[in-house]
Amino acid sequence: MSKKKNNIKTFFKALPKNIFSGFVVSLIALPLGLGLAMASEAPPIAGVIAAVVGGILVSLLGGSNVTIAGPGNGLVGVLLVAITTLGLESAYAAIICSGVILLVLGFLRLGKLADFFPSSAIQGMLAAIGLIILGKQFHIMLAHRIKRKDTIDYLLEIPFTINDAVHYDNTGLVFAAIAGVLSFLIMIFYSKIRNKYLQLIPAPMWIVILSIAFSYYFELVAYEKNPIALEYMISGIPEFSEIIAQLPTVNFSKIATFPFWTSVLALTLIASIESLLSIKAVDKLDPKKRRSNVNRDLKALGLATVGSGFLGGLNVVTVIARSSVNVNNGASNRSSNFFHALFLVVFIVLFSTQLQRIPLPALMAILVYTGYKLAAPENIRKIFKIGREQLIIFFVTLLVTLKVGLISGIASGVFVTFIIHIIINKSFGLFGRNLLKPNVLMYQEDRNYYVSVKHFCSFLNFYKLKSKIEAIPETEDVIVDFSLCKFVDHTVMENLNNYQELFIKRGGHFEVLGLDLHDTDSKHPFALRRLLPVPKLIKNSLTRRQKTIEKLAEDYQLNYTSKKVRETHFLDNFLFFRTKKISYVYNQLIDKNETLNTFDIEFSEGEFIAKEVIRSTMLHIKLNKNIPEFTLDQEGFLEKVYAFAGFKDIPIENHTDFSNRFYLLGEDTQAIQAFFTDDITHFFESNPYYHVESNGRDLLIFGRERLASIKEIKALYDFGKRLQQVVS
Repeated sequence: MSKKKNNIKTFFKALPKNIFSGFVVSLIALPLGLGLAMASEAPPIAGVIAAVVGGILVSLLGGSNVTIAGPGNGLVGVLLVAITTLGLESAYAAIICSGVILLVLGFLRLGKLADFFPSSAIQGMLAAIGLIILGKQFHIMLAHRIKRKDTIDYLLEIPFTINDAVHYDNTGLVFAAIAGVLSFLIMIFYSKIRNKYLQLIPAPMWIVILSIAFSYYFELVAYEKNPIALEYMISGIPEFSEIIAQLPTVNFSKIATFPFWTSVLALTLIASIESLLSIKAVDKLDPKKRRSNVNRDLKALGLATVGSGFLGGLNVVTVIARSSVNVNNGASNRSSNFFHALFLVVFIVLFSTQLQRIPLPALMAILVYTGYKLAAPENIRKIFKIGREQLIIFFVTLLVTLKVGLISGIASGVFVTFIIHIIINKSFGLFGRNLLKPNVLMYQEDRNYYVSVKHFCSFLNFYKLKSKIEAIPETEDVIVDFSLCKFVDHTVMENLNNYQELFIKRGGHFEVLGLDLHDTDSKHPFALRRLLPVPKLIKNSLTRRQKTIEKLAEDYQLNYTSKKVRETHFLDNFLFFRTKKISYVYNQLIDKNETLNTFDIEFSEGEFIAKEVIRSTMLHIKLNKNIPEFTLDQEGFLEKVYAFAGFKDIPIENHTDFSNRFYLLGEDTQAIQAFFTDDITHFFESNPYYHVESNGRDLLIFGRERLASIKEIKALYDFGKRLQQVVS
């Protein structure tokens, strides 16, 4: 009973943060919902209905903790085909049937089906979806409507559309194209501005605000008509009362036809893959590192999709972009998903007429940017680094998806992966003989869990290894031994890396053994392993900045190493990195006592299309005593706003100036106030501002979220050295 009371108390304590996070997510969900629906040639409100129904039902019935549900990017192409071939009323029937299948998959506990798709094939499918979105919406972004047979034709037409846009003689089309281009530029460059005040309003919402402001300027100030061509303005957004009163007609008359079930299966396949991948990615971002119940989530998503279809909405999936924003804004439970839906209802009730002031090219620019992120050339470079064979899988899946369809594309990716594995091992028997055999043995040995893997381990049988690993608490020590395994593929290596991170962050230990005799064409940690040694030597040369840092190390008598180090677990317990994924640290400057370490770091916020890679310079200080955990920042307007969301500033007695200028956070208020003695408080008052954070044993210090200049590195090092002396 006391545990239940404690859970209720924790829920209400976290409620302000979840309301705040839900509000921020709704600012992204509104324009995206409208844009995704219109890109699918559905009524604009259909995307918002999916977000509202998904937010309410999945928050109440789902099995994940900090995910957001709504319309998904990956479904645009399939929905477009379904609506075009079946008609809108029959497409709603297809959406409802796909929801029923998702519901059945959840009850049959088939969430593990996503493990049967190779990672590179999934990347190829996502890239194809990105090109489908980009290919069609790019032309509308430049106020140019065209009809072509397939995505490749749309992509080939892009240069001609650009040429036509440059030579428009219609003022309305010129302004429409300018709105699209400016919105696209906002999407590209907004994330580069690392300003905590601007970041409160996401880029898509800025596009909505500026579009509406532009319309009102001409109406109220210039007393003129909006110069953007009327056919490129959003229309058909009903009042809230009309949405309830006029439910759409759902037509099941085509349920016995082949095109109907092709659409249903495609919708189900993409919805399940997109949702399962997103849930898996968001679990890695969850500050509490909880593991979602994917089968329960599938049931909730299926039920929400059925409800959305009957109300005139699109499929409901778990969405990575909005989920990442949710986590980064302090969400801790499913209530943020509910409040994001509630705020969307408020927006539609109060501002439905205002939304019709938004130019269609501006919304399409958001989707063009989304499509580009899914199909970015950077993804190809990353896959090539893992292995050339992965690039073949990627491109086969991509091209077949574009030319034939999504189901054929992912099926071809699976088939090609299997064929490549046979060619690499020069043996069909390895897979044929051992596919149905148990290849994983697990037992406990001296309190450690020991997992032995035999024969081969690939996407075909990874579910066997996964089921064993997931039965082990993440706080325990695990050894996975591949010494009896002849082949381990890229999908398995990537998943093992994810488990390794999860166990370490939860206080456990995850070690992979037995790959010493295995080799590969690539030295990438995710590259497939086989018993065919192919040694390679890679020689790195220092950049100009690294040579300068090397000289700095000599002057300051520090040890310098330029190489990328992926063992970054000394940073895991810092609050700043709870929702961020560290790639590696490099350019380390370590003093002789190994207590001060100044380094460059690459980390990321979000996952998939919401992923933002950030490089910064930081200082880590090892202390010779325990201190309270706290975070110290410069006081600003945003910190005052955070106070209303439950983040309380800790005052330091007799130091009014410090309390006014600095924002101090932490759980143990008394211990923190005792730690901030006169000497320590005066030190911070008389030195430049830095973000300073304690995890109880060490300190983490950094300035701005960017790489520091040599002068700034010197200043950071000096600040840390003097702070270490004051604290010690």
